[in-house]
Amino acid sequence: MEDTTPSGRPVRVLVADDEAMVRAGIRAILARDPHVEVVAEAGDGHEALALTRRHRPDVVLLDIQMPGLDGLTAVARLRREPTTAGVIMLTTFGLDEYITRALEEGADGFLLKADDPRELLNGVRAVGAGGAYLSPRVAARVIAGIRAHRSAHPHRSLDRLTQRERDVLAGLAAGLSNAEIATRLHLVEGTVKAHVSAVLTKLGARNRVEAAIAAHEAGLAG
Repeated sequence: MEDTTPSGRPVRVLVADDEAMVRAGIRAILARDPHVEVVAEAGDGHEALALTRRHRPDVVLLDIQMPGLDGLTAVARLRREPTTAGVIMLTTFGLDEYITRALEEGADGFLLKADDPRELLNGVRAVGAGGAYLSPRVAARVIAGIRAHRSAHPHRSLDRLTQRERDVLAGLAAGLSNAEIATRLHLVEGTVKAHVSAVLTKLGARNRVEAAIAAHEAGLAG
């Protein structure tokens, strides 16, 4: 997995949590990786939006329960702004409704505060490189939910995808970045980016996570 952004510079991170001690702990974990740089901290959702506009981070780590403006509302507002920042929800509460809404609002990742600290680093690296990331425990809940509701919620058809687009979708389902998919398929990164856009359009998916879920629904992912 890549340790930097596609441009080769460190992954710039904004940490938003209303508890100062939690922010300090996150900063300490991220400081273990020399390719990750915390550029700002926010204590609520409003401040997170303002600092995102000011610092233009690659990744925004958002706690869900914050005063003033919660993380779920904040990610929805970020997705209406001209920012390319990836968003990871980081929370104590792994409730299914939180996970579902976060992904629907456009989050690129979801981690639990009780996860192994290595998952935080893995998530920041993946999203910073243009990918998506769910911690294993969150991914298990998402997949279990998909299987439980498959009959009631028919999956998106992949019939419109070309074989190459299916190959790219399989890479998305594996949580790979565009660069990693390009390496796997022996393509240039720009071509992969075009294929990803086509896949999202054809599936009616708003982001890479929704596309990955569609791949799981259709049995394309292992």
